[in-house]
Amino acid sequence: MHVIELSEITAGMPALVGGKAAGLAELIRQGERVPPGFCVTTEAYRLGVLPEAEILDAYARLGGGAVAVRSSATAEDLPDASFAGQHDTVLGVTGADELLAAVGKCWESLHSARAVAYRDAHGIDHDAVLMAVVVQRMVDAGTAGVLFTANPLTGSRAEMMVDAAPGVGTAVVEGAAGVDHYVLGAGEPAGGGCVPPGRLGELRALGERVQDRAGGPQDVEWAVDRDGTLWLLQSRPITTLFPLPPVSTRPQPRVYFEFGHVQGMLQPVTPMGMSTLKVQVAGMLAALGVRAEIVDIGGRLYGDLTDLARHPAGRKRLVRLMAVDFGPRAQAAMEHVLADPRFAPGGGGGPRGQGAAAPSPRTVVRAVSGIVRSLARPDAARERVFRAIERLRLGSAAPGDLRGAADRLAFVGARGAADGADDITWPIVAGMIAAALPERLLRGIAGADEIHIVMGGMPHNVTIEMDLALWLLAGRAGEHRELLLGTPPGELADRYRAGTLPEIGLAAFLERYGHRGVAEVDLGVPRWEEDPAPVFAMIANCLRVTDPEQAPDRRFERAAVAAEAALDELVARARRRRPVRGRIAGFLLRRARALAGLREAGKFAGLYALREMRRQLLLVGAELAAAGRLEGPDDIMFVTLDEAHDAVHAGTDLREIVADRRAVHLRELRRRAVPVALLSDGTDVEAVLPAPSDSGDALRGVGASAGRVTGPARVVHDPATARVEPGDILVAATTDPGWTPLFLTAGALVTETGAVMAHGPTVAREYGIPAVICVPGATWKITTGQLVTVDGAAGTVTPVAG
Repeated sequence: MHVIELSEITAGMPALVGGKAAGLAELIRQGERVPPGFCVTTEAYRLGVLPEAEILDAYARLGGGAVAVRSSATAEDLPDASFAGQHDTVLGVTGADELLAAVGKCWESLHSARAVAYRDAHGIDHDAVLMAVVVQRMVDAGTAGVLFTANPLTGSRAEMMVDAAPGVGTAVVEGAAGVDHYVLGAGEPAGGGCVPPGRLGELRALGERVQDRAGGPQDVEWAVDRDGTLWLLQSRPITTLFPLPPVSTRPQPRVYFEFGHVQGMLQPVTPMGMSTLKVQVAGMLAALGVRAEIVDIGGRLYGDLTDLARHPAGRKRLVRLMAVDFGPRAQAAMEHVLADPRFAPGGGGGPRGQGAAAPSPRTVVRAVSGIVRSLARPDAARERVFRAIERLRLGSAAPGDLRGAADRLAFVGARGAADGADDITWPIVAGMIAAALPERLLRGIAGADEIHIVMGGMPHNVTIEMDLALWLLAGRAGEHRELLLGTPPGELADRYRAGTLPEIGLAAFLERYGHRGVAEVDLGVPRWEEDPAPVFAMIANCLRVTDPEQAPDRRFERAAVAAEAALDELVARARRRRPVRGRIAGFLLRRARALAGLREAGKFAGLYALREMRRQLLLVGAELAAAGRLEGPDDIMFVTLDEAHDAVHAGTDLREIVADRRAVHLRELRRRAVPVALLSDGTDVEAVLPAPSDSGDALRGVGASAGRVTGPARVVHDPATARVEPGDILVAATTDPGWTPLFLTAGALVTETGAVMAHGPTVAREYGIPAVICVPGATWKITTGQLVTVDGAAGTVTPVAG
């Protein structure tokens, strides 16, 4: 079948007619007013010869005259890939020759540079895509435009948005000037411009119908002809919206804050990892006296802080909590939420006290005792931490009598809080307090950038020790330099596992640090001991450092010397001006240098248990795969513990569930922007904040590590294969400890999220490299190779004119 009328297309024909034609046919079946037309099918495209006679016959049946010719690829108008503007559309086509030429132009556009790049970005196989073409009667439009059934700028599902212009609407879809813009909220739509209020109401009703039938927000093209009749030209999913929070029966609206970036990750979490992380994050918040429901939104961890925001006493703590633990972006979003009358105290947030978890007197006594004890004797506190880590390492191993999947699932499900947590927790908290208080005590005496210098070259940090161990390993592997630099990391990993790689000391490194990796808090992510390819990529980066003065160990030593000198000078200055404050600040800064490096220790220790849980789950996955209930062992990470239990005990086939979740996970992996705060209607809180003041060409963020460096940018989305040359400016959405070996060669760090005390800025200070965090859109506003200047004191990233 080479040509088919739109009205004859059935629901099972997307592969034959493409996404656009299938969508139009569905609208026709629903009774919407769609211009009549026909489709030149993908079968004709596959054969590669225009069915001229059939096309012209269908054109004659349409009555001839002006028509619109639009592409309709099989990978078009999908839930996660609209292909808007990627393929050609030809309007006002008249006559046989123009029509045939327009169909050929649409065919050719399947392989245009922009369409190829779009498919590459969305992971779509080029060979699997075919092109159909839609030919429709051209509407003689007096007004035309686009209706979004959700606000695409803010994400709000409570608003619709209309862009309109006189004529056929090309000014709207091409982004030209002179477009009238309308936001349709709960009230009566305001008139003005080219669309009167009554027509806006008709468009809103149209949007509600189309959205309800499609099951999600839609991007609708429409036109009003000279007789005043409204025509629907196209409807496709809005693919850019972040997913909605789960439906809640609690008082509305709700506000959710994203917690993943606190752990240095914005990528989606696997379903199995999500269950573990929810428990961990809830425990972390409980330690801070915060009770919050942890929910999964788009595979990311969000906390419902609504009740705390509406709590008369609890809300006062939120801005400070955001500033210290979540960063300035979250702080600004929380300030906006607290100013919203809908979140005022007594606004229906639930019983008084809900959301603010007051710690028990016993917990308070333990906390105060542990913190004071650690500050009084920091050396002894560190020893307790390291002994506790070793106990956790030894205690994480599964018992040797586990027999089969049922036993292994029971072991994983029984993993609870580890013994001896106080020995790790309170020295870490003491170090964080000691590092945070001096900035307040020294206000007006010392700037934040000076205090950041004091926090550089910090000892006793297990992540820094790991990075320097990798540096030493690379140094010892120098005789195999050509092999390690000239062979892809994946091939080196294969050779290592096969035992055909020369000995470079990697086994000893993995024995100590193999339980780590990028996004390591996600149980579903492989560890370096499973796949050492990222380690080989990082070794290659180290081998590219040829300047001895840029060696990471020397940089770290210089940062430590500078920190001690800055501490002495700062304390002396403070004691001259404010003797009491100066003494207190000096005590705290010295305790910070003795204890703050421990901040990574708790996570490092907890990863031993995650590694063992992962090992046991993969064995369960292998059994289920052998039984035909999963395709492969690692599919177990895309189900929950309860679902795995059903598969083991009731024989449930999980393959279809896993396939669906893997597809969603892959789609979310491509998402580059994750809202720091969401309302229950989908509104991205940052999107409604006032625009920042213009700072010229400079991108503005928050200075997190002092210094000023100019170098070529290196935008990195996946550290596993990243090549970072000595002096490159590392630009990333966020970083976690698995990224920090890249800092060994980087000249500076720029991230889109984070807090001053988060992993990335902390490690940057250890190496004495500048860092600017919370730079909105850094990974797309900056391009790899672009020369930029990073000023960690001013908090700016400035392009350098070439």
